[in-house]
Amino acid sequence: MSLLVHRGGHIVTRDDLALVPVPQATDSYLPVPHEHLAETLSTIGQDILKGFTLHKEQYALARDGNQLFGVHVFKSADTELGLSIGFRNSYDKSMAIGIAIGAEVFVCDNLALTGDITIMKKHTQNVWQGLEDAAIATLYRSQKNFQKIVADSETLKGRMLDDTEAFKLIGLLFGHGILTPRQLPVVKNEWLHPAHAEFAARNRWSFYNGCTESLKSCPPIMIMEKHIQLHTLLTGN
Repeated sequence: MSLLVHRGGHIVTRDDLALVPVPQATDSYLPVPHEHLAETLSTIGQDILKGFTLHKEQYALARDGNQLFGVHVFKSADTELGLSIGFRNSYDKSMAIGIAIGAEVFVCDNLALTGDITIMKKHTQNVWQGLEDAAIATLYRSQKNFQKIVADSETLKGRMLDDTEAFKLIGLLFGHGILTPRQLPVVKNEWLHPAHAEFAARNRWSFYNGCTESLKSCPPIMIMEKHIQLHTLLTGN
Protein backbone atom coordinates (compact mmCIF):
# COMPACT_ATOMS: atom_id res chain seq x y z
CA MET A 1 0.00 0.00 0.00
CA SER A 2 1.44 3.36 -0.99
CA LEU A 3 -1.22 5.91 -0.14
CA LEU A 4 -0.12 6.80 3.35
CA VAL A 5 3.65 7.15 3.19
CA HIS A 6 3.63 10.54 4.84
CA ARG A 7 6.31 12.40 6.74
CA GLY A 8 7.00 10.84 10.12
CA GLY A 9 4.41 8.11 9.66
CA HIS A 10 4.42 4.43 8.84
CA ILE A 11 1.96 1.97 7.36
CA VAL A 12 0.26 -0.46 9.75
CA THR A 13 -2.53 -3.03 9.68
CA ARG A 14 -5.80 -2.87 11.58
CA ASP A 15 -4.43 -5.45 14.03
CA ASP A 16 -1.47 -3.15 14.71
CA LEU A 17 -3.84 -0.42 15.86
CA ALA A 18 -4.74 -2.47 18.92
CA LEU A 19 -1.06 -2.64 19.93
CA VAL A 20 -0.80 1.10 20.53
CA PRO A 21 -1.30 1.84 24.25
CA VAL A 22 -4.48 3.81 24.84
CA PRO A 23 -3.90 6.70 27.25
CA GLN A 24 -5.70 6.89 30.56
CA ALA A 25 -9.00 8.73 30.68
CA THR A 26 -9.29 11.83 32.86
CA ASP A 27 -12.18 13.99 34.03
CA SER A 28 -11.93 16.07 30.83
CA TYR A 29 -10.49 13.59 28.33
CA LEU A 30 -11.75 10.23 27.09
CA PRO A 31 -9.64 8.59 24.37
CA VAL A 32 -11.22 6.77 21.45
CA PRO A 33 -9.19 3.64 20.60
CA HIS A 34 -7.87 3.70 17.03
CA GLU A 35 -9.01 0.12 16.47
CA HIS A 36 -12.55 0.82 17.66
CA LEU A 37 -12.92 3.85 15.40
CA ALA A 38 -11.70 1.87 12.38
CA GLU A 39 -14.03 -1.01 13.17
CA THR A 40 -17.02 1.30 13.70
CA LEU A 41 -16.55 3.14 10.40
CA SER A 42 -15.95 -0.10 8.51
CA THR A 43 -19.14 -1.66 9.87
CA ILE A 44 -21.31 1.40 9.28
CA GLY A 45 -19.89 1.82 5.78
CA GLN A 46 -20.69 -1.75 4.80
CA ASP A 47 -24.22 -1.37 6.19
CA ILE A 48 -25.03 1.95 4.49
CA LEU A 49 -23.17 2.03 1.18
CA LYS A 50 -25.49 -0.03 -0.97
CA GLY A 51 -23.96 -1.29 -4.20
CA PHE A 52 -20.44 -0.97 -2.77
CA THR A 53 -18.19 -3.52 -1.12
CA LEU A 54 -15.18 -2.89 1.12
CA HIS A 55 -12.25 -3.18 -1.26
CA LYS A 56 -9.31 -2.03 0.82
CA GLU A 57 -8.39 -0.48 4.15
CA GLN A 58 -5.23 1.50 4.84
CA TYR A 59 -3.83 2.88 8.07
CA ALA A 60 -0.84 4.95 9.05
CA LEU A 61 0.41 5.98 12.48
CA ALA A 62 2.63 8.89 13.47
CA ARG A 63 4.05 10.34 16.68
CA ASP A 64 4.66 6.91 18.23
CA GLY A 65 1.13 5.84 17.44
CA ASN A 66 -0.53 8.92 18.89
CA GLN A 67 -1.88 10.04 15.50
CA LEU A 68 -3.86 7.86 13.13
CA PHE A 69 -4.89 8.50 9.54
CA GLY A 70 -6.98 5.83 7.80
CA VAL A 71 -8.86 5.21 4.57
CA HIS A 72 -11.58 2.68 3.81
CA VAL A 73 -12.14 2.20 0.08
CA PHE A 74 -15.43 0.80 -1.20
CA LYS A 75 -15.68 -0.47 -4.76
CA SER A 76 -18.55 -0.48 -7.24
CA ALA A 77 -18.66 -2.03 -10.69
CA ASP A 78 -20.00 1.23 -12.09
CA THR A 79 -16.85 3.39 -11.97
CA GLU A 80 -13.06 3.29 -12.10
CA LEU A 81 -12.98 5.27 -8.85
CA GLY A 82 -13.47 3.86 -5.39
CA LEU A 83 -15.60 5.61 -2.76
CA SER A 84 -13.20 6.41 0.06
CA ILE A 85 -13.78 7.36 3.67
CA GLY A 86 -10.79 9.18 5.13
CA PHE A 87 -10.61 9.54 8.89
CA ARG A 88 -8.23 10.57 11.64
CA ASN A 89 -7.83 10.25 15.39
CA SER A 90 -5.30 11.13 18.05
CA TYR A 91 -4.27 10.10 21.54
CA ASP A 92 -2.25 13.27 22.24
CA LYS A 93 -5.09 15.79 21.81
CA SER A 94 -3.45 17.14 18.63
CA MET A 95 -6.64 16.69 16.58
CA ALA A 96 -10.27 15.77 17.10
CA ILE A 97 -11.82 12.75 15.42
CA GLY A 98 -12.73 13.65 11.85
CA ILE A 99 -13.88 12.02 8.63
CA ALA A 100 -13.99 13.16 5.00
CA ILE A 101 -15.60 11.67 1.91
CA GLY A 102 -13.65 11.13 -1.26
CA ALA A 103 -12.59 8.84 -4.07
CA GLU A 104 -9.56 6.71 -4.77
CA VAL A 105 -7.99 6.21 -8.18
CA PHE A 106 -7.45 2.45 -8.23
CA VAL A 107 -4.49 2.52 -10.59
CA CYS A 108 -2.27 4.50 -8.24
CA ASP A 109 -3.88 4.70 -4.77
CA ASN A 110 -4.26 8.46 -5.16
CA LEU A 111 -6.89 10.07 -2.97
CA ALA A 112 -9.38 12.81 -3.87
CA LEU A 113 -11.36 14.46 -1.08
CA THR A 114 -14.06 17.11 -1.31
CA GLY A 115 -16.49 18.94 0.93
CA ASP A 116 -15.89 19.56 4.60
CA ILE A 117 -14.25 17.48 7.28
CA THR A 118 -16.87 16.25 9.72
CA ILE A 119 -15.55 16.69 13.25
CA MET A 120 -17.43 13.92 14.97
CA LYS A 121 -16.44 14.59 18.56
CA LYS A 122 -13.69 16.01 20.65
CA HIS A 123 -12.20 13.65 23.19
CA THR A 124 -14.38 14.65 26.11
CA GLN A 125 -16.37 12.49 28.49
CA ASN A 126 -19.39 12.43 26.17
CA VAL A 127 -17.34 11.44 23.12
CA TRP A 128 -19.32 8.24 22.53
CA GLN A 129 -22.64 10.04 22.64
CA GLY A 130 -23.58 10.83 19.06
CA LEU A 131 -20.38 9.36 17.59
CA GLU A 132 -22.17 6.72 15.57
CA ASP A 133 -25.01 9.10 14.67
CA ALA A 134 -22.54 11.61 13.23
CA ALA A 135 -20.76 8.87 11.28
CA ILE A 136 -24.03 7.49 9.92
CA ALA A 137 -25.24 10.93 8.81
CA THR A 138 -21.93 11.61 7.05
CA LEU A 139 -21.92 8.25 5.29
CA TYR A 140 -25.48 8.72 4.10
CA ARG A 141 -24.29 11.90 2.35
CA SER A 142 -21.20 10.17 1.00
CA GLN A 143 -22.70 8.69 -2.17
CA LYS A 144 -23.90 12.12 -3.30
CA ASN A 145 -20.45 13.60 -2.62
CA PHE A 146 -18.83 10.67 -4.41
CA GLN A 147 -20.92 11.22 -7.53
CA LYS A 148 -19.78 14.84 -7.50
CA ILE A 149 -16.14 13.71 -7.48
CA VAL A 150 -16.82 11.33 -10.36
CA ALA A 151 -18.37 14.21 -12.32
CA ASP A 152 -15.46 16.50 -11.38
CA SER A 153 -12.97 13.93 -12.68
CA GLU A 154 -14.71 13.82 -16.05
CA THR A 155 -14.71 17.62 -16.23
CA LEU A 156 -11.00 17.75 -15.43
CA LYS A 157 -10.26 15.19 -18.15
CA GLY A 158 -11.81 17.57 -20.65
CA ARG A 159 -9.70 20.57 -19.62
CA MET A 160 -6.41 20.38 -21.49
CA LEU A 161 -3.15 21.87 -20.20
CA ASP A 162 0.20 22.69 -21.74
CA ASP A 163 3.44 22.78 -19.77
CA THR A 164 3.30 26.53 -19.20
CA GLU A 165 -0.20 26.33 -17.73
CA ALA A 166 0.79 23.37 -15.57
CA PHE A 167 3.82 25.21 -14.20
CA LYS A 168 1.65 28.24 -13.41
CA LEU A 169 -0.71 25.98 -11.46
CA ILE A 170 2.22 24.53 -9.52
CA GLY A 171 3.18 28.04 -8.49
CA LEU A 172 -0.41 28.85 -7.55
CA LEU A 173 -0.65 25.74 -5.36
CA PHE A 174 2.61 26.66 -3.67
CA GLY A 175 1.50 30.25 -3.18
CA HIS A 176 -1.70 29.11 -1.48
CA GLY A 177 0.25 26.83 0.85
CA ILE A 178 -1.23 23.62 -0.55
CA LEU A 179 2.14 22.31 -1.76
CA THR A 180 5.42 22.57 0.15
CA PRO A 181 8.81 23.25 -1.48
CA ARG A 182 9.69 19.54 -1.15
CA GLN A 183 6.50 18.52 -2.93
CA LEU A 184 7.00 20.77 -5.96
CA PRO A 185 9.56 18.53 -7.72
CA VAL A 186 7.24 15.54 -7.29
CA VAL A 187 4.40 17.30 -9.08
CA LYS A 188 6.72 18.55 -11.84
CA ASN A 189 8.18 15.09 -12.41
CA GLU A 190 4.74 13.42 -12.43
CA TRP A 191 3.57 15.99 -14.97
CA LEU A 192 6.57 15.68 -17.28
CA HIS A 193 7.05 11.93 -16.79
CA PRO A 194 3.79 10.32 -15.61
CA ALA A 195 4.40 7.14 -13.63
CA HIS A 196 1.13 5.69 -14.95
CA ALA A 197 0.09 5.55 -18.59
CA GLU A 198 -3.45 6.46 -17.58
CA PHE A 199 -2.22 9.99 -16.85
CA ALA A 200 -0.32 10.57 -20.09
CA ALA A 201 -3.06 12.86 -21.39
CA ARG A 202 -2.18 16.52 -20.91
CA ASN A 203 -5.23 17.56 -18.93
CA ARG A 204 -6.15 18.74 -15.45
CA TRP A 205 -7.01 15.21 -14.29
CA SER A 206 -3.45 14.05 -15.00
CA PHE A 207 -2.13 17.15 -13.25
CA TYR A 208 -4.49 16.55 -10.31
CA ASN A 209 -3.11 13.05 -9.83
CA GLY A 210 0.46 14.32 -9.94
CA CYS A 211 -0.47 16.67 -7.10
CA THR A 212 -2.14 13.96 -5.04
CA GLU A 213 0.98 11.85 -5.49
CA SER A 214 2.99 14.63 -3.88
CA LEU A 215 0.50 14.97 -1.01
CA LYS A 216 1.36 11.46 0.14
CA SER A 217 4.19 13.11 2.07
CA CYS A 218 1.78 15.14 4.24
CA PRO A 219 1.58 14.39 7.97
CA PRO A 220 -1.79 12.96 9.11
CA ILE A 221 -2.83 16.15 10.90
CA MET A 222 -2.81 18.00 7.55
CA ILE A 223 -3.53 15.43 4.87
CA MET A 224 -7.33 15.74 4.69
CA GLU A 225 -7.28 19.55 4.57
CA LYS A 226 -4.61 19.57 1.85
CA HIS A 227 -6.56 17.18 -0.37
CA ILE A 228 -9.76 19.21 0.01
CA GLN A 229 -7.93 22.48 -0.74
CA LEU A 230 -6.38 20.91 -3.84
CA HIS A 231 -9.74 19.67 -5.10
CA THR A 232 -11.37 23.05 -4.52
CA LEU A 233 -8.65 24.98 -6.34
CA LEU A 234 -8.42 22.70 -9.37
CA THR A 235 -12.16 22.26 -9.85
CA GLY A 236 -13.21 25.79 -8.92
CA ASN A 237 -15.73 24.42 -6.38
